Amino acid sequence: MKIVRIIARLNVGGPARHVVWLTQALRDDEFETTLIAGSVPPGEDDMSYFADEADVRPVYLREMSRELSLGDLISTFKLYRMLVAEKPDVVHTHTAKAGSVGRTAAFLYRWLTWKTPIGKPRRVKVIHTFHGHIFHSYYGRFKTNTFLAIERLLARIATNKIIVLSEQQLSEINSEFRVGRRAQFQIIPLGVDTGPLLPSEAARKEVRREIGAADKDVIVGFVGRLTEIKNLSLLLEVAARFRDDEHVKFVIVGDGNLRNDLEQQAKTLDLMSRLAFLGNRTDIARVYNGLDIVALTSLNEGTPLSLIEAMAAGKPVISTAVGGVPGLLGDVREICNGFAVCERGIRVEGFAPEDYARGLSYLIESRRARVEMASQGSDLIRAKYGKERLIADIKDLYRELMNGS
Repeated sequence: MKIVRIIARLNVGGPARHVVWLTQALRDDEFETTLIAGSVPPGEDDMSYFADEADVRPVYLREMSRELSLGDLISTFKLYRMLVAEKPDVVHTHTAKAGSVGRTAAFLYRWLTWKTPIGKPRRVKVIHTFHGHIFHSYYGRFKTNTFLAIERLLARIATNKIIVLSEQQLSEINSEFRVGRRAQFQIIPLGVDTGPLLPSEAARKEVRREIGAADKDVIVGFVGRLTEIKNLSLLLEVAARFRDDEHVKFVIVGDGNLRNDLEQQAKTLDLMSRLAFLGNRTDIARVYNGLDIVALTSLNEGTPLSLIEAMAAGKPVISTAVGGVPGLLGDVREICNGFAVCERGIRVEGFAPEDYARGLSYLIESRRARVEMASQGSDLIRAKYGKERLIADIKDLYRELMNGS
């Protein structure tokens, strides 16, 4: 079975790892996979090294980038020509831009053949994975509505199956934003390579020495891209509420277009003695070991890889209640003022700094809660979010689609 997998860009984040793992795994006696990726724009860090480490060689399409442009027409035409050459059984797109141009190219590939008038278009199955969505908090109303109209059209005429990562994401995309038919959707949670994320006391000590933290200090860390959707100004406002506690420190791991702005905000809030910007790290599993709590303040998410990795590494988490986060955190054990204590972490209901700070204080002050949440989270990830389970689910989906054709 020949698969063509398309992603907008291999920038730092969960989707890049996801497509590399799948491409690496689906090349055996049963599957053959080609990965096509667009260009990483200035200001974003390239994760092509991860593909190299996995011995995956993507085909790069320079014209395919994040923003709408005339390059999209060129990308669509080039993708169409690639599909004609590859003759895939399955075209599987990931992320919004690749979903738009990739499914348009697949639609043209299916129907632009001399056999169409006699009722025999090319046989190809088209799948799109929503790792998140851009239907709120990314763009203004006009641009958002334009993207939403495109997604609804592509779901109707150019998509056989739509993959979402969680029940909440399904509810948002299908029920709230009315994209696709319910029968088109399948929930396939993210998968991670849990092996490198095992707790290590030696790694913990090394990381804490690097950031100048004592053993009794509580280190709160964010891991991810420094972009608008991550809402990191909220995390800095929260950190400012702990300025007088010498045993609470904050770490931001990652890079992006907002780094300079965030560093300036941190200076304005007088946080630089309690806050470290570590930039992008290739030893991310080691870095998790040095943290005590992993925090997320996003405005919009699918199922955030940073929380899954944190839980796999045995760390308690706190996050805004967006996307698939409530499903990750589990049942609510206690409702507090502005936040909820859940099985596997703290869920903050809104975006008020004082509510987030109260939830974080709860975690900082209760070592017992941190230990219990970390244990519950680790058990969940190892049972349901392993990389092997993800690969098996995708293989099964491809087989079912082809057998039903």
